[in-house]
Amino acid sequence: MKRLLTLTALIEVPTGLALLAVPTAVVRLLLGLEISGASIPLARVAGAALLTLGVACWLAQSDAQSYAARGLVSAMLLYNLCTVFILGASGIWSQPAGVALWPAVVAHAAMTVWCIACLRRSPETV
Repeated sequence: MKRLLTLTALIEVPTGLALLAVPTAVVRLLLGLEISGASIPLARVAGAALLTLGVACWLAQSDAQSYAARGLVSAMLLYNLCTVFILGASGIWSQPAGVALWPAVVAHAAMTVWCIACLRRSPETV
C-alpha cells in the first residue's frame, strides 16, 4: 500500500498544482477544449482537491498499515473509478479529445485495480 500511496501523491500533487496554476492548459491537454468564465475557478477547485488528496497520500505513506490509510485508499478507489467513467465518457461522446485523455483514462483504470488489490489484503499484511 505504501507504493500506491507514494505514486498517487507523485501524480496528484503536480496535477493539482497544474490545475491551480494553468487550468486552461490542463483542460486543453485532457479534453482538447478551451474553458473560460466559471469553468476556470471550478477547475482550480478541482486542482485544490487533487493537491489535497496527493498531500494526504504522501503523509499516509509512512503509516500505510493503518485503518486511516485504508480509508484513504478507499477514497482514492472511488476517485479513480469516477474519473475513468467521467473522462472515458467524455472521450466517447465528445469531440475533440486532448492528447492526454486516453492515457489518463488508462492510468486511472490501473490505479483503480491497484486500489482494489490493496484493499483486498488483510490490514495485517498491507
